Amino acid sequence: MNLTGQQVLPVTQAEAWAALNDTAMLQAAVPGCEAITATGEHSFEVLMAVSVGPVKAKFKGKLQLSDLNPPQSYRLSFEGSGGAAGHGKGSAEVTLQALAPRETQLAYNVTASVGGKLAQIGSRLVDAAAQKLAEDFFARFRTALLQRHPPPAEPAPTEPATAAPGPSPLPSPGLLARLLAWLRRLAG
Repeated sequence: MNLTGQQVLPVTQAEAWAALNDTAMLQAAVPGCEAITATGEHSFEVLMAVSVGPVKAKFKGKLQLSDLNPPQSYRLSFEGSGGAAGHGKGSAEVTLQALAPRETQLAYNVTASVGGKLAQIGSRLVDAAAQKLAEDFFARFRTALLQRHPPPAEPAPTEPATAAPGPSPLPSPGLLARLLAWLRRLAG
């Protein structure tokens, strides 16, 4: 299975990098994630509940970060087992590119394989579940980023300077009508 995509994040490149390396933020953003625990430098143990079609299981897995190039990219290798439900392993390349002061493009390329019951339910269903998981992750991740780094407040619009009250250059319509009526009576 291959999964690629891009997302524009509403934060600086440094803020996006920090968030991608914050286990609490990732745990809250990954659907079904119950725990992410550091087990060493750049290695983690993950526990998550996954549902793919009729297969539902708790998966225990390992993540390893490598090829770190802060704040631009890293490689993520993973493997996990859900007992009788099956197993999976793969890798992901993640890159960050600053587009604007508060816009960073995150690009990812995931290659994974599954076995056991997961492999038996068909690649279309597994691919659709992986795509849905990615969409849900990025929606949650974006919300968490905006809570942690709210956009700067827009400056209040300034009112244009108004002239000091004084006599109106044109008479009011009621006054004009009375003046015209008076002139008609005089002209008779």
